[in-house]
Amino acid sequence: MPLIKSISGIRGTIGGLAGDNLTPQDILKFTTAYSQWIKEQSKSVKYKVVVGRDARISGPMVANIVIGTLTGCGIDVIDLGLASTPTVEMAVILEKANGGIIITASHNPKHWNALKLLNNKGEFLPDSDGNKVLKYSENKIYNYSEVDKIGNVITINNYNKKHIDKILKLSLVDIKVIEKANFTILVDGINSVGSQIVRELLMALKVKKIIEINNMPNGNFAHNPEPLPENLKETIKKTVSLKADLGIVVDPDVDRLAFICEDGSFFGEEYTLVSVADYVLSKTPGNTVSNLSSSGALRDITNNHKGRYTASAVGEVNVVKTMKDTKAIIGGEGNGGVIYPELHYGRDAMVGIALFLTYLAKSKMTCSKLRKTLPDYFISKNKIELKGGINADKVISKMQNNYKKFDCITIDGLRINFDKEWVHLRKSNTEPIIRIYAESCTLQKAVQLAKKIMKEIEEVAKQ
Repeated sequence: MPLIKSISGIRGTIGGLAGDNLTPQDILKFTTAYSQWIKEQSKSVKYKVVVGRDARISGPMVANIVIGTLTGCGIDVIDLGLASTPTVEMAVILEKANGGIIITASHNPKHWNALKLLNNKGEFLPDSDGNKVLKYSENKIYNYSEVDKIGNVITINNYNKKHIDKILKLSLVDIKVIEKANFTILVDGINSVGSQIVRELLMALKVKKIIEINNMPNGNFAHNPEPLPENLKETIKKTVSLKADLGIVVDPDVDRLAFICEDGSFFGEEYTLVSVADYVLSKTPGNTVSNLSSSGALRDITNNHKGRYTASAVGEVNVVKTMKDTKAIIGGEGNGGVIYPELHYGRDAMVGIALFLTYLAKSKMTCSKLRKTLPDYFISKNKIELKGGINADKVISKMQNNYKKFDCITIDGLRINFDKEWVHLRKSNTEPIIRIYAESCTLQKAVQLAKKIMKEIEEVAKQ
């Protein structure tokens, strides 16, 4: 099974051979490397790192090694125990820590786990810093702290309240209008940390009718944890049969958010950000950002509100950098990730829920009717395997030349913009494939566009 090393951390399957999987030896090595990087970033004598984990079965084992290694490197640890990714990010800011480690493999199945690495701003590491950590992980010798300089562990069992309190203080979150709407809301917490913090948020927002499913944070995911419609058939059925006004689904670490409408239709992860942005821009006009593989609906919404939309390279760290560069007031990714800088620069399903419920309550519409007020786009996601050692970069470069008369963006693979359509070609960093995302005003047209481009790629690859 794979061990994936990236600038933002390390991800792999539990068990097996060291170096090929996420084993105790690998966890020790990468946590040590991160500790070395932390010490380089600060001139202080004492260092502090926040650690939190989702509810995966392997979480306690990984956390014990991470915390033990950090303290062994002379770093104090604030241990949040079970905590969402955005909660850990918020804790780094509020505790003025030097960094943070989130133990979660996000939407991957339960046999995966990962270390997500944060800087002192509670944000994922940029390329330069992430590459340093990867370089340090190859060191063969490292001096750990002597006994009198071992770090301390401070345990904070419920940081959810501090996170939620910050959300409630946001000017665009209206508790009174949400309470008055008298929503019945179904929550699918995927048997991870979302089953706790989403319920606590809804209670704080005065939602009295909360239906919970998969609400035991034991890491035994009730279905594939990626919040896509094909994985949520039972959740969709229950949303309708239990007459909920809205179904809320999060991934295991609560940075992705999807909604199910009262009629069982899927609101769509792409439209989580679009709908929240529509509400935010209606109150505080400004700029927006999403990545190149996200729906053009955000661009249309932004234009409607007289703002400026910018597309970034794929990856949260790239979205955040572009948001800062363009002074965007909201942004994120089409996987249901909402980034609202007024709270913090990180994908946060919690702030997405609070803003969406305010918007839905103020609209006095059903969820399905609100969805119909937004621009309609459809994305077809595909991939082509490159056989015989064919170079993906050369193929993409030839495709760019073929479409040089069109608006092309090359900051991350190749995105070709047509009138109301686009196609995005990206090579995989772990497999010999090119991913092809195509968007149009109907699913049929998106599929046709994708097939056209895929056929051209096959022809170019033979040249």
